[in-house]
Amino acid sequence: MKPNEITKILYEVQHPAKGDKNIVELGMVEKIDIDGNRVTVTLAFPKHRDPLAEYLIGSTKAALVRNIPGVEAEVKTVVKDAGKKPVGLNLGTEEISGVKHIIGVASGKGGVGKSTVAVNLAVALARLGYKVGLADADVYGPSVPKMTGTEGQMPEAFRDGEKEVIMPLEKYGVKWMSIGYFAKPEQALIWRGPMACNALKQMILQVRWGELDFLLIDMPPGTGDIHISLVHDIPLTGAVIVSTPQAVALADVEKGVNMFRNESINKPILGLIENMAWFTPEELPENRYYIFGKDGGARMAEKYGIPLLGQIPLVQGIRESGDEGEPVALSSRPDGEAFVLLADKLARSVSF
Repeated sequence: MKPNEITKILYEVQHPAKGDKNIVELGMVEKIDIDGNRVTVTLAFPKHRDPLAEYLIGSTKAALVRNIPGVEAEVKTVVKDAGKKPVGLNLGTEEISGVKHIIGVASGKGGVGKSTVAVNLAVALARLGYKVGLADADVYGPSVPKMTGTEGQMPEAFRDGEKEVIMPLEKYGVKWMSIGYFAKPEQALIWRGPMACNALKQMILQVRWGELDFLLIDMPPGTGDIHISLVHDIPLTGAVIVSTPQAVALADVEKGVNMFRNESINKPILGLIENMAWFTPEELPENRYYIFGKDGGARMAEKYGIPLLGQIPLVQGIRESGDEGEPVALSSRPDGEAFVLLADKLARSVSF
């Protein structure tokens, strides 16, 4: 590979906040080094922090890996106005100082409907009159844009003094932020743990949330680097755990509970939400079929001394509403009201 061929590849790395201009056009590609199968690209940033820096670093590396088989890709950064000093996040907590309660929505495993619960819980809290925001921390599988009908929208980024700030999108009475707003829906984010953690911090600490009663953080499944970074760097009020009733999901709930209760983390668990607790056909609203087992979440909550915040049924309308970008919690149907009851119980569990 020659430098000009690398440059051609980098034309596909677009800066979403610059009218979709690519990093080559913007003069951000400072240097390209090639050593055998190792390619190192140095990106130059101005002395004020670009709010999409981690996204651009990840996208640059992803473009190299995608287009050059067997490449060892590395992306370095420099501050253009300050020699070769590396760019650091250096983010404070000023933008979340007006948030009363920051609550992580977590699950031990994927596929339990955590994001669906988080989005509907945020909408339900707004219906109850609270000021609410939601940060989509699932950087590998952001689903908030789809579930809220905000795909294709771009949050505004602007400079406030010496720092860059991102404005959240607002819809359904909730302020939304997701890495999904800055990546194309089909684009895979090939990021290592530290890069994903930094992107997450920007999605929370660089966003102008304003005054909020609740900021929900839709966490990725599992108990990895992102979770540890989040609970150490963000002042969480506590967490809620989402699970389905079957044994395989509940086994992973135990890992999540133990993570939050670890003495190095020590964050309170505000409650457990049993999702897909039973199946109810829309034409037979009084019928309940416990296809994943009965009351598994309730027994787990009792075992660990965790409040059972609610049991959400598996109904077709919840899935359809999410796919259409109109959360079911907006409706007055029984499944929508279930989320309102859940939100009220959560709100009552914290003090204002």
